[in-house]
Amino acid sequence: MTGVMVTVELQDLKWAIMAAQHRSLRQAAGTLGIRQSTLSRRLADLEQRLGTVLFERTTGGTRPTTAGLEFIETARRILDDVDSAVRRLNARSRGESGRLTIGVYASLAAGNLRASLAELHRRFPEVDVYMVDGGHDRLISELAANMIDVAIMSTSYPSWEGRRLALWSERVILALPKDHPLGANTSLSWSSLANERLLLSQGDPGPELERLLSAKLKRFGGQRIQRQDVSQDQLLGLVSTGYGVTLVLEGATGAQYDGVVYREVHGEDGPTRLEFMACWQEANGNPTLRPFLDILRERYPDLSAASAPG
Repeated sequence: MTGVMVTVELQDLKWAIMAAQHRSLRQAAGTLGIRQSTLSRRLADLEQRLGTVLFERTTGGTRPTTAGLEFIETARRILDDVDSAVRRLNARSRGESGRLTIGVYASLAAGNLRASLAELHRRFPEVDVYMVDGGHDRLISELAANMIDVAIMSTSYPSWEGRRLALWSERVILALPKDHPLGANTSLSWSSLANERLLLSQGDPGPELERLLSAKLKRFGGQRIQRQDVSQDQLLGLVSTGYGVTLVLEGATGAQYDGVVYREVHGEDGPTRLEFMACWQEANGNPTLRPFLDILRERYPDLSAASAPG
């Protein structure tokens, strides 16, 4: 039979394994819920197709031959592999495994997102999370191109026309030198920053913080904004030398820098906050997105009447 293709179905493997386990066609057929004659004919047909005897049939029962034992061992491995593949596919279709790509706005502090990701990993440890850090324009572009599944960004960027979910808010914090006179206050007003040298990054989140500063200080004048082409870490390094002050969000205050202290900035209604949202495309087909959105909705429920499921 060399070169001849032999067709073996998964049912053939299951029935042969059952016959080997019970050592009795009658008992095996009873377990399978079929007639003994049906099982006997099926095994005989399988042996004919394979060109070898798999079972010795005696009055005392049915026992695998040497070839039969090898076949049964291979059959078990095949069925185990098939079962594993089916479980993986089912888990992937339910969003319990696979890859989720999350875009994170550069100014986002990690605390709230970290807690949500920890819950995602606890529930679905087979979901791999890939993070993309960037500004609003990049995240919106990559959402539209399906390069990322969901973006976490501030609500001050109104151009996203897809699905969105309101999330947390973060207090705006001033980072200033430890020996700065303003450091004696537990909180600061925006007016107290009018004549300070304000260091901002040229990239995100610098432009957003500059818009916030302009709105808060426009009636006070005297803005001294210096744009630096460096990261927030580098800005805080400049602050520690006394070169100026900078704005961060509250989650970033977990990073301690020698010579730097943090103070809340208050408006007329109390602490100034930036609101954040999750954005995604309605047509996104990645199954791992829904469980993550479900976790976000649990933690930050959308109470608006117009809210619809994602």
